[in-house]
Amino acid sequence: MNLVLLGPPGAGKGTQAVRIAKAFGLLHLSSGDILRAERKAQTELGRKAQDYMDRGVLVPDDLILAMMMVHIAKPEAAKGFLLDGFPRTVAQAEGLDQRLAARGARIRIVVNMVIDDVEVTARLTGRWSCPKDGRPFHETFSPPKKSGVCDDCGTPLTRRKDDEPDVVSQRLRTYHAETKPLVKYYTEAGILKNVDATGGVDQVTALIEKVCRTA
Repeated sequence: MNLVLLGPPGAGKGTQAVRIAKAFGLLHLSSGDILRAERKAQTELGRKAQDYMDRGVLVPDDLILAMMMVHIAKPEAAKGFLLDGFPRTVAQAEGLDQRLAARGARIRIVVNMVIDDVEVTARLTGRWSCPKDGRPFHETFSPPKKSGVCDDCGTPLTRRKDDEPDVVSQRLRTYHAETKPLVKYYTEAGILKNVDATGGVDQVTALIEKVCRTA
């Protein structure tokens, strides 16, 4: 089974990707992890990607697709793979479909983790951590005993730049702009399944497993 997992930042996509890949024996392929690994290993593809990033421009679709296909072709993906963070655009989805078809393969199901922007914003902007020991906190789910400071060492907590309200707002705008056409693309292909991502981790996992088993 070849699966694509879609979802906005803060939907819990990374957590669910690991769980679902394990449950179905799939190779978990995170585009972000692959890009970082290729750059670190200084592969030919990684060096090309680094050149674009150093110039502050987007890595071209063909290069991202080439990276992903290298990993899709690995023996570990023989039973299937789960794509996390890719494709991000219709152009990437079309390119992926063409390359998979050339190998006699296809995407079987696309799971779209649905959650509204208000919930996502609360999840992300509520995250804080101790800059000294890295201990995570959340204003709602795991607040510190004393507001704003680490329970263990009393160090003032900090928030990642990506979790600042204005940055979260921009990330969501970008996600919706890229993903709305992608959802339409996979809906028209008849393989998209929407899953409510507002519940607890176990509940969402169960929902995704159910749609995968019945697809």
